[in-house]
Amino acid sequence: MYDMRVQLQSWLRLQQEALPLAERADVLRHALQACPEVRQAFYLRWQPDSGIYSHVGRAQQLPPGFGDPLQASDQALFDALLERRRLTFAELRQLPCWLAGRLRRAAISHGQALSLALDEGQPGLLLIEVAEGVDLHWLGLVHELLDTLLAVAGPVRGALLPGADPQPSLLLDAEARPLELNAVLQALLGDRPVSEVDAYLPVNHVRLVRACLEQARPIEGVEAELGDDIFIWTFIPDRVAGRVLARARQATEAIRAEREAARARRLYRLITENTTDLISRHTPDGCFLDASPASWTLLGYWPEELRGRFVQTLFHPQDQAQLEQSTREALEQDGYHTMTYRIRHRDGHYLWFETASRAIRETYTGAVVEIVSVSRDITARVQAEENRRRLAEVVEANTDLVLFLDPEGHLTHLNPSARRALRIADDAPLPALDALLAAQDMAALRRDGWRTADASGVWSAEARLQPLGDAASLPVSLVLLAHRAASGERYYSLVARDMTERELREAQQRRHQDELAHTARLVTLGELASGIAHEINQPLAAVVNYANASQRYLQSLGSNPQAAERVAQGLERITEHANHASEVIKRLRAFLRKGQRRTQALDVAQVAREAVRLCQWEATNCQVTIEEHLADNLPPVYADPVLIEQVLLNLLRNAIDANREAHPGAPSRIRLDARRDGIQLCIGVSDEGPGASEQALAQMFTPFYTSKPDGLGLGLSMSRSIVEGFGGALEAHPGEISGLRLECRLPLGRAEEPRAREEQQE
Repeated sequence: MYDMRVQLQSWLRLQQEALPLAERADVLRHALQACPEVRQAFYLRWQPDSGIYSHVGRAQQLPPGFGDPLQASDQALFDALLERRRLTFAELRQLPCWLAGRLRRAAISHGQALSLALDEGQPGLLLIEVAEGVDLHWLGLVHELLDTLLAVAGPVRGALLPGADPQPSLLLDAEARPLELNAVLQALLGDRPVSEVDAYLPVNHVRLVRACLEQARPIEGVEAELGDDIFIWTFIPDRVAGRVLARARQATEAIRAEREAARARRLYRLITENTTDLISRHTPDGCFLDASPASWTLLGYWPEELRGRFVQTLFHPQDQAQLEQSTREALEQDGYHTMTYRIRHRDGHYLWFETASRAIRETYTGAVVEIVSVSRDITARVQAEENRRRLAEVVEANTDLVLFLDPEGHLTHLNPSARRALRIADDAPLPALDALLAAQDMAALRRDGWRTADASGVWSAEARLQPLGDAASLPVSLVLLAHRAASGERYYSLVARDMTERELREAQQRRHQDELAHTARLVTLGELASGIAHEINQPLAAVVNYANASQRYLQSLGSNPQAAERVAQGLERITEHANHASEVIKRLRAFLRKGQRRTQALDVAQVAREAVRLCQWEATNCQVTIEEHLADNLPPVYADPVLIEQVLLNLLRNAIDANREAHPGAPSRIRLDARRDGIQLCIGVSDEGPGASEQALAQMFTPFYTSKPDGLGLGLSMSRSIVEGFGGALEAHPGEISGLRLECRLPLGRAEEPRAREEQQE
């Protein structure tokens, strides 16, 4: 409440001295806001011409009301205040007036509007917003207090603290506590409490006030700094009243100018003696008159050694004649000249220098009497520019496509290879980047490319670039590089290498792999011929038996009443066994299918069971039982069913051979299982064979490596290539107890097929 009392005292002083309304309104607003219950206060003056209340002072204004401002009116509020002089905000917002809408937009709902005329005959309005839950009755006491103060306030003469003083001033008591502040100091203080006025006073102002009163003399020229402002304070005593008038003078510019001048003199000498640039004076014909100490660092000469020496003797022979002529003409005509040249060091090597020279002329004749030069070593810069020029030539001559982009992803430059490949003429405007990249590649660039390049400097991916027009897209290996210019601004480059030839080779390699796989399937079926013949002969023999029986029943139709029913049963069984034989042949034909691989969603359990059927007869002959542990709800994988079936058949037959080798003439088991492992589907084949050493495990998938006397060593190698072609892996591990476990891992979800350009002719 101390702040509120001091500020009300200051406001009353301003009111007595009839200072401008805006200043009085601001001081009153600050006094009210010193109360913790008050959130904010506004003073508005009635405008009889327009019929509205207008804002007074430097406080933030209320927003405009609703509707057309030309139709705004606060007449209803004015009339209501004539009757009651005080309204709550809830009552005010019910009135059809412009100020009600302004309060709604400002979200001010709790407080009162008080009729208060700071100038006689000029109605005004004081808006006081208080915190939610605060009782509004005490605002009536505030209203009565303000009315009383206005009634007793009269003109004052000879005040110790003149309110119209253009300089910041205040009254202090004997303990250096503020009693009154004038309007200028109040404006500097703003919304802060009066207690913070100490920040504007000298740090020892308490001792100064006591000394001023005890010695009965003014104290002048005391400096105080607050931020960028500097004040010179004068303390004037009033021993009768025990007060001191503290008056400040804004001296920021004068003091800073004086400080800068002194600093400039010191810096000039410091710079001249310590600058890395060479500052020198010359006669018009180039003879050294003086030089700064940097001459030793740059050229290996002390200033004393250069005095009286002609600078032309240090120039490179190829630059000497041209420099003398151009420098003399430029200095005579323009008075200044900048040149770049080579100069010899004391050790004999040459440096690149950049020198700015200015001519000093005779006052009356204008003749050049002296030359002042500032030189710097730019050897590193010249070498860097030469390196950049060479790199630019490399980029322009590069056969790879190079595209430069700004931080927003807009193309800024393309090298000739990129323009030719993308069919963009040299004078044509550059298209948007998304017009050159496929949608999924652009999405990957936006999702991962910029972030990764900013973090690690590089991001790479396989993508396709689409030339303008109807040309086919180009498969490229894309690298995004992040760079930083000398100014610190980021920019990017896309380096794209045309992978068309590699894609053709990969397509050809896949065709060769498919041919080899087809050949392997033929060999496999040749090895399984006995089992296949047995699987087909069984239904055929059953067909012959049922046909013969049916013929016999047909001959006894007249004498045997059940003959017709037996014939029907026989035909039904013939149909079943014929269909079974047909399914076997269809399965074999599908397994022997030749053509492009077809990636599709497949049920691994079903494919595994088909592989088991193909080798079941071989397993039975070897007394090998294949135990299936295949769930029916395994997630689908995307691959070619024939190739996956071939891989599983190879694994099963290898397991059968291993069991037969380890258990000749004795029964054994093979475990076939499938399970989900994270984002992969794992299919395992475990045998009870002799197992494999660490060296054999390391070489097992190497082409032409085999442990079988009559094997070629291509089965497992080809199987791994097939699995890896679908984004998976084929691994071998020792069994838990004995034998070997082969695991085929395939990724879940749809794996994007490799892009390939098919040959026009097979």
